[in-house]
Amino acid sequence: MRFLNLLFVLFSFSLFAQQGGMWIPSLLEGMNENEMQNLGMKMSAKDIYDVNNSSLKDAIVHFNGGCTSELISEKGLLLTNHHCGYSQIQSHSTVENDYLENGFWAKNLKEELPNPGMTATIIVRIEDVTDKVMNGITETTPEDERQKQIEANISRVVSTSPKESYQENRVRTFYEGNQYMLFVVETFKDIRLVGAPPSSIGKFGSDTDNWVWPRHTGDFALFRIYADSNNRPAEYSENNVPYKPKHFLPISLDGVAENDFTLVFGFPGMTDEYLPAIAIEQIVTSINPARDKIRTKALDIVDKYMRNDPQIKLQYASKFARIANFWKKWRGETQGLIKSNAVQIKKQQEQALKKEIQRKGKQEEYGHILLQFESYYTQIAPYNLAREYFMETVLRNGELLRFAFQTYQLKNSYDRLGAQSFTDRRENLLNSFTVQYRDYNAQVDKEVFEALLTLYVAEVPERFLPDALKNADIPQLTQTVYQNSAFTDYEQLKQLLSGDAETAVQRLQEDPGYQIAAAMADAYFEKIAPDYDALDLKITGLKRGYMKALMELSPPETRIFPNANSTLRVTYGQVKGYSPADAVYYEPITHLEGVMEKYIPGDYEFDVPQKLIDLYNSKDYGPYTDEAGRIPVNFIGTNHTTGGNSGSPAIDAFGNLVGINFDRVWEGTMSDYFYDPAISRNIMVDIRYVLFIVDKFADASHLIDEMKLVHPKKDQAQKSKKSKRKRK
Repeated sequence: MRFLNLLFVLFSFSLFAQQGGMWIPSLLEGMNENEMQNLGMKMSAKDIYDVNNSSLKDAIVHFNGGCTSELISEKGLLLTNHHCGYSQIQSHSTVENDYLENGFWAKNLKEELPNPGMTATIIVRIEDVTDKVMNGITETTPEDERQKQIEANISRVVSTSPKESYQENRVRTFYEGNQYMLFVVETFKDIRLVGAPPSSIGKFGSDTDNWVWPRHTGDFALFRIYADSNNRPAEYSENNVPYKPKHFLPISLDGVAENDFTLVFGFPGMTDEYLPAIAIEQIVTSINPARDKIRTKALDIVDKYMRNDPQIKLQYASKFARIANFWKKWRGETQGLIKSNAVQIKKQQEQALKKEIQRKGKQEEYGHILLQFESYYTQIAPYNLAREYFMETVLRNGELLRFAFQTYQLKNSYDRLGAQSFTDRRENLLNSFTVQYRDYNAQVDKEVFEALLTLYVAEVPERFLPDALKNADIPQLTQTVYQNSAFTDYEQLKQLLSGDAETAVQRLQEDPGYQIAAAMADAYFEKIAPDYDALDLKITGLKRGYMKALMELSPPETRIFPNANSTLRVTYGQVKGYSPADAVYYEPITHLEGVMEKYIPGDYEFDVPQKLIDLYNSKDYGPYTDEAGRIPVNFIGTNHTTGGNSGSPAIDAFGNLVGINFDRVWEGTMSDYFYDPAISRNIMVDIRYVLFIVDKFADASHLIDEMKLVHPKKDQAQKSKKSKRKRK
C-alpha cells in the first residue's frame, strides 16, 4: 500500500483522469482513443489522423509559423484568431482607412488582400525516425558530441526521406531527445486577407480582459490559401486560384453545453511540464518577477503615448499587444504555480522517484539526476537572471537597442567572413528595417530606453555589466544617444550603412546607439552566455535522462505526453466551468448580453459598434442562437493548450467545428509547467458568434454560403428516435 501511494504521488501530474496532455496525432490509437471515446467522442483515431485517407489533420494549418488555423470551405477559406492576423490587418490599415478600427470584408475574391511573407503549412504525414537519428550514439557519448552526431543524422534523414519536390521534410525531437519524428509538410505562400471584424469585436476587452474569464471577445479573422493551377504551393501570383483541401471542417450550429466533448487540434508552441522543483521555484521567485519589472516599465510608457496620440496608437497597437500578452501571462503563471502548490508537489514527486529508482536498483543509471539538477540549477541561476534582463531589454522591449543589435550581428559577419558577407546581409537587413521603422517613434522609444537601462544597471549583477554602464549617468547617456545616433531614423541609418563595407563598419562603430548596444552585447557574450550555455547543455542531458526514467519506471497506464514544440498535437477535454476562488464559480459559456454589460462608450477596450448594439436591441440574430434565444460568445474547456494553439479549432464529438481557441484563464496559465485540472481552462470563441458577426454584422453572407453548416446533435437525436421506433 505504501508503494502504491508513492506511485500516485510520483505520477499524479499525468494520472488525472482523462485530463491534460498534448498528444501526437499519429499515435492516438489505444489509450488516447479510449479516453476520448469515454469522454463522449463519436469518432475513431483514424478519423483524426490518417495518411491514406482524408482526415481532420488535413484541415489543420500552421498559420504563419506561430498560430493555428483551420480550413472551413472547399475554396481554401481559413479561420484563425484576430490577434493572429493582427499585424497583417494593421499593415493594410492607414489613419484614413483603418481596418483595425472599422474591420475589413472582401466582397469577392478580387478584393482579398495579399500578405507578402505570410505562410500556411499543412502536415502531409508523420513518421517515427528515432532509430535513424540515434544511429551511432550510445549512453556514453559526450553531450557535445552527441548533439553534433544527432544534427548530422537529422540532416541525412531530411535529405534522404521521400517527398514531392514541392514538399519539405522536417525532424523534431520529443520526450527531451528520447524520440524523433519526421514531418512531411506543404507550405503555401500566397495567403490573402478575406475578412476581419473591427477591434471593438475582435479584441473586445483588450488588455484588461486578456487571460481573463468571463470573456466576451470575437477573436477571429478570415484568410484564404491560394495555390497554383495544380493545387500546389506557389509564390503570390494573380494567376493563383483558391486551394482545394483534402478535408475542411463542417460547422455545427448546435453549439456546446457543459460536459460536451471538445478536441483542440493545433500547433502548441512550447511547454516544459517535466521541470524539476528547483527550476519551477526559480521561475516563481526570480525569472518571472524580473520580466514583470521590465515589461511594466515599458508598457506604462507606451500606454501613456498611445492614449494621447492616434498615430502612435496605430503604430504601437500590435507591438503593445504582443508585449502585454506575455507580461500578463507571466503574472498569472506565477500566481497559478503558487496557488496549485506546484513546487511542493514536484518535490514530493522527486522524492517518490528517488525511492522508486532505489527499489528497482537503477541508482547507477538514474541515481545522480536529482542531485545534479539541484547543483546545476543553483549554478545557472545568476546567469539565467542576467540573460533574461539582456533579452528583455535589448531584444524584446527596447527598439533602438534591438536595431543596433541587429547591426552588431552584421558587423560580426564582416569580422568573421569579410566584406562580401557584410554586403550580402546588409540588403536583407535594410529591407527588414523598412518594416520595423514604419511603426517606430523615437520619442516613445527614448523614454523606454532610459527607463530600461536604469533598471538594467540596478538589477543585473555588476560583474555582468559592461564598463559603459557602470556608474553611467543614464539620463545623460539617453540624451546623447537620441540626439546623435542614426538609429533614430531609417534614412539616417540607411545612409550610415551605405558604401563599401569597411567604411560602413567604421561609421557604425562611431555611432553612440551602436556603441551602447555593442557594449551590452559584448558583455553578454563574454560574461553570461558561455557559462549559461555550458550549464544549460548539462541540464539538457539531465532532462533527457529524467524523462527516460519517468517513461521506464512508470506503470503501463501512466499518461506521459511530450512537451509542446510547435508540432501538430491533439488535446482533448470537456466544456466545464471552474472555481477560481472560495465561494466563486464561473459558468462555462458567455453571451452577447455580457458584451453589453461591459460596454463603455468611447473606451478603447470596451466600446461596442453601433450596428452590434442595434442587432442586440432588435434581437436580429438569425439561426445562430442557443435554445434560450441568446447569442453565445465564448466558452471554456479542460483542453490543455498554450501559445501556438491560438486559432486552433475546437472540434465536437462528431468532427465538426464548434469554436476557435484563443486564450487561457489567468489562474491556469501555469499549465505550461504544471497542468492542474481544477483551474486550467482554455477559452474559445463560439462558432455561432463568428457566423452571426459575418452574416448579420458584416453582411458577408457570401462567406457563409461557402461553408458547410450541420446539426450533429439534432441528427443524432433523430437517428436515436428512429432506432427506438424500429425496436418497438
